[in-house]
Amino acid sequence: MSWYAEHLVPRIVNLVCSTPGVSRWRRLAVEGLRGSVVEIGFGSGLNVRYYPSAVERVYAVEPRDAAWRLAQRAIAASPVTITRAGLDGQHLSLDNSSCDSALSTFTLCTVGDDALAARELYRVLKPGGVLHVLEHGLAPDERVATWQRRLDPLERVLADGCHLTRDPVAVLESAGFALTRLEQRYESGPKPWSYFTVALATKPLD
Repeated sequence: MSWYAEHLVPRIVNLVCSTPGVSRWRRLAVEGLRGSVVEIGFGSGLNVRYYPSAVERVYAVEPRDAAWRLAQRAIAASPVTITRAGLDGQHLSLDNSSCDSALSTFTLCTVGDDALAARELYRVLKPGGVLHVLEHGLAPDERVATWQRRLDPLERVLADGCHLTRDPVAVLESAGFALTRLEQRYESGPKPWSYFTVALATKPLD
């Protein structure tokens, strides 16, 4: 892992993803979280302040030590018990059907295998459990999508593997989730980076 990816990218992401516009989307994404929650791509803890009171415990999965250090102030200020529970969202060290909820914000765009990560979240959720997702991704407008495809190789280099062209809805449905809420629209800013999705994806009851 390069010094840039380990030390600089977490700080850039912390700045870019903590703007008021993005924070409004975060508040939408966490609505309804409850019980024991696994959050992949925990980052610098930008979601912590928005956890609902029904959240009891969070298993935070975060590969970057620098991001985890940045998160310590938010963790210390939270009434929720938050423990680091692994480094890789593609391979969760949690038992089957052990979590009430799951959270992924701007992580399926970056994790190496988004389909595998979605299947892992499906595995650890209890039947009826809900995965809360906030993502940017492939835009429906062909002109924007064309630019996203052009910029994607550069984005992956500069943003440590982040993709502009992934489709989070398709990934969730392929993993077996049933979408119970879906909001998609442009946030302010350059369109290749600002087509946002908030989704609630439920693991069906047995």
